[in-house]
Amino acid sequence: MTASPEALVTAAGRLLRPPPGTVHTLAPGLRARAAAVLLRMALDQALDSYWRRITPSMTRIGKHRMLCLEWYAGHDTARRCRTTWSALSAACHYRTYELPPAPAEIHTRLLEVTDLLTVLGTGPGAIPAASAPGP
Repeated sequence: MTASPEALVTAAGRLLRPPPGTVHTLAPGLRARAAAVLLRMALDQALDSYWRRITPSMTRIGKHRMLCLEWYAGHDTARRCRTTWSALSAACHYRTYELPPAPAEIHTRLLEVTDLLTVLGTGPGAIPAASAPGP
């Protein structure tokens, strides 16, 4: 069973800002990296859901769905998806010569992913996607 994009975003938010009284067993950088992984998964699932509604064959190759998004969802949405996905991908990867991502940076990405879920029509209060042009 896979978690919904909303559940993944909620879990990422709990990692970044644990409830008061929670014992922190993980360092803030590690929690931020784990939150970045969850947010990237949520964005991937939202894109898959969007493309399943518009044209199901587009979910096969990740690069194509990002390249074609501009024609279906608009330039601004496509740019925001590319930028957010790239930043989250960079934050997910462990490199010995780099510091882990800052929790504040990932929190900013969390807000962006939450907004993109709504724009792509998969989040709470989502506006149904307009009918897309034919292939």
